[in-house]
Amino acid sequence: MATFLYRLGRLAFRRRHFVALIWLALLTLAGVGAVSAPAAGNTSFSIPGTEAQKAFDLLEQRFPGASADGATARVVFKAPSGEKMTDAGNKATVEKTVEDLSRGSEVASVADPYTGRAVSQDGTIAYASVRYKVSGMELEDSSRTALNEAAQQARDAGLTVEIGGDALQTAPQTGASEVIGIAVAAVVLVITFGSLLAAGLPLLTALVGVGIGVSTITALAHTLDLGSTTSILATMIGLAVGIDYALFIVSRYRAELAEGREREEAAGRAVGTAGSAVVFAGLTVVIALVGLSVVNIPMLTKMGLAAAGTVVIAVLIALTMIPALLGFAGRKVKPTGAKSGLLRRGRPARQPDRPNMGTRWASFVVRRPVAVLLLGVLGLGAAAIPAASLELGLPDDGSQPVSTTQRRAYDLLSEGFGPGFNGPLMVVVDAKDSADPKASFTKVTEEIKGLKNVVTVTEAQPNKAGDTATVTVVPDSKPSSTATEDLVHAIRGAGGDIEAKTDAKVLVTGSTAMNIDVSQKLNDALLPYLALVVGLAFLLLIVVFRSVLVPLKAALGFLLSVLAALGAVVAVFQWGWLSGLMNVEETGPVMSMMPIFMVGVVFGLAMDYEVFLVTRMREAYVHGEKPGQAVVTGFRHGARVVTAAAVIMIAVFSGFIGSSESMVKMIGFGLAIAVFFDAFIVRMAIVPAVLALLGRRAWWLPGWLERALPDVDVEGTALHTEQPRHADPDERRELVQV
Repeated sequence: MATFLYRLGRLAFRRRHFVALIWLALLTLAGVGAVSAPAAGNTSFSIPGTEAQKAFDLLEQRFPGASADGATARVVFKAPSGEKMTDAGNKATVEKTVEDLSRGSEVASVADPYTGRAVSQDGTIAYASVRYKVSGMELEDSSRTALNEAAQQARDAGLTVEIGGDALQTAPQTGASEVIGIAVAAVVLVITFGSLLAAGLPLLTALVGVGIGVSTITALAHTLDLGSTTSILATMIGLAVGIDYALFIVSRYRAELAEGREREEAAGRAVGTAGSAVVFAGLTVVIALVGLSVVNIPMLTKMGLAAAGTVVIAVLIALTMIPALLGFAGRKVKPTGAKSGLLRRGRPARQPDRPNMGTRWASFVVRRPVAVLLLGVLGLGAAAIPAASLELGLPDDGSQPVSTTQRRAYDLLSEGFGPGFNGPLMVVVDAKDSADPKASFTKVTEEIKGLKNVVTVTEAQPNKAGDTATVTVVPDSKPSSTATEDLVHAIRGAGGDIEAKTDAKVLVTGSTAMNIDVSQKLNDALLPYLALVVGLAFLLLIVVFRSVLVPLKAALGFLLSVLAALGAVVAVFQWGWLSGLMNVEETGPVMSMMPIFMVGVVFGLAMDYEVFLVTRMREAYVHGEKPGQAVVTGFRHGARVVTAAAVIMIAVFSGFIGSSESMVKMIGFGLAIAVFFDAFIVRMAIVPAVLALLGRRAWWLPGWLERALPDVDVEGTALHTEQPRHADPDERRELVQV
């Protein structure tokens, strides 16, 4: 592989105009496709195989036109102090609001509070339920505008009005976080390379790759039913790996120049060595993202596949566009150790014989491996302790900031009707096979009334055929509580007994039940997903490092960093530690998607750092250095670059911590702390300590496996058999001056 990539790098360097033209054409083509493609709207959402989804599907069949999975809104009214909602003036205002809400083209129904018994016992709070024909993600902006305008008119009349439900749900918006991440990346790259031009190359190529990837997603969004969250994930991952991969190749190119090679040769060797690591690092990320399909949630599968496609583009750009741009840059990209005139300002360069920080740190770890290993493992183990108390769930309006109307509506409903009113359960009774459907409906309501944690059970509402009915159940606990989850399981358990006696099937659905089912589905998929991703990557790393213990160490280190990161998430978002610093207004269960999402994204990035750092150690070992010295050599060449890559990623993810959305804030914090743990504790401390302790055994591979594995030559052994081409006299003088 190294030889092939070496030739590819030299070809791209020589034919740089042609390569640049190809990528520019692809970017233009993707951009034109994105602009000319029909509007995608919002993606549909379904969870195949769950009971809640089966109930929704059944309602669509038996209650045609009822929009069972349509968006809902609760417009909550509170009377001024000393007044009641039943007063004539307040009642007239509410009825006028209900009339205005009914005019929307996407509105399926609006329930009047006074005819639907939706006024609190003390008469101070009432609510109107609005049901739409489409889901919250498919709702037009005009419907949301009409909803807000109707509420504002009631406010102008003197009432306190807040809006809850998923009708106000909008696609996540990207803001300044990406700009902040790119700005930090630029600063880190300038410090790393000491050159504005060299720093600009990774940023430029990463933006080109993200532009092609996101534009392609936008162009195909209508055809493939891709949501806006798909492009957001692709942007995050594309920027992350795009900068990383280009960073490593440019860094290796400058190192090759410092050894005296002419520029085309240096570009070829950079792509042949660092490019090989890029290919396998990219494969690990692709495996992690494509593996999300095992969860069997269509939206998550599409997000993973789209992001994986963006990663493939980033790899191809790093292998071809980077050497082409290096060819355009010429001597403006300096060898390692040489600063540009703008940054150096006449100061002498650091003496080449002086060990850099990576060398000094690695030398310390090699001398004290046991102490460093114990300190690193114990530190991450302590951080992982809170993960034992992990509670998973999906966020509801109760987790919103108190400044939002959804949260204020949630609090008003809790005040007037109890906390469970924010998450009613819809029980669907399928009595098509029952001999007496009406008796079955009655039996279900009686059974549910006898369960614990039940406040209200409505009468069964049958369809026109009389073979299916819905029953609304209001729990005594808030939607995200474990008590509500226990009630859902209790109703389903009672449904089994009812079916045995009456042949009527009982299904529980609604947003609360759907959240519970999604959480369970993600929990069940976590171990198979982890086994698939880690197992495939383990096999891939065996091929890369030609070792059994090094991939095993990489996988165990990753698991340790993820557990520590989950522990930190639990401590902050579930226990409330440092909640003021993180501006966490409401603690509660950790988002159920967080563990599997963190495993996928962090695993890919962690294996990037593992491949780039350990490949250089493997290269030094293969070329004759002792194991301990190979570790030091790997750090001398790779520690600075890996550190820069990790700092950039932490900055990008940390930008999302400032979001007002608790889910986005949690993802940003979790990914940032996971990258910190993995890059600086696992890869920079535990990995060299373990390799120092193992010595030559780290690179042991059984003979039969050695013969069975393909020789991909990631370390570029074949390149060292060729006669190196050295720099011309002018470049030698340039290097001597450095």
